[in-house]
Amino acid sequence: MGTLTVMEFASLDGVVQAPGGEEDAGGGFRHGGWAVPHFDEEMIERIAERTERAAALLLGRGTYDIFAATWPLAEPDDRIGAKLNGMPKHVASRTLKTVSWQNSALLTGDAAEAVAALKRDVEGEIQVHGSVGLVQTLLRHDLVDELRLFTFPVLVGSGQQLFAHGTIPAKLRLVATETSATGVVASTYARDGDLTYGAMGPETGNW
Repeated sequence: MGTLTVMEFASLDGVVQAPGGEEDAGGGFRHGGWAVPHFDEEMIERIAERTERAAALLLGRGTYDIFAATWPLAEPDDRIGAKLNGMPKHVASRTLKTVSWQNSALLTGDAAEAVAALKRDVEGEIQVHGSVGLVQTLLRHDLVDELRLFTFPVLVGSGQQLFAHGTIPAKLRLVATETSATGVVASTYARDGDLTYGAMGPETGNW
């Protein structure tokens, strides 16, 4: 049984669109590349180490198109590129008919059902990078086991949000957190049951 981990770059106000460049200008987005000034060797090392944990990659159509056009150009000694190019890749798309990036395959039928089956078939960590629309589907169907978030100290103000309307209420457990020299907070959260509630204030004794 595999575990499904979502790995995302997010601004402090929750924007995940086009952190690395002008790869996605959908909706008139004008802030592509907002994460790049915060990358240094330490950050790249952390991302490489986490990416290398994956047994398989799961992508939505938009992120697949971006990755398939760029990562095959990586130098052979690029650890992230070597891992992404070499490992099995599964693409959830209703519109793609074929996929050409090496070791890629299309998921067929309902995305949630197909990913649930994939989790049963794959041993190890299935990573989702980007793919915000797909992530929303996975969250709604409670298929995400772990969130690995890199939160950048910037406010973007517009663009696709990671936690959009339709996200199910859920409780998470902080597994690990660390901060880079450029102020990026890398936090890992595990699914931890249903959302719980309480009350606070002088009248409750919880103050």
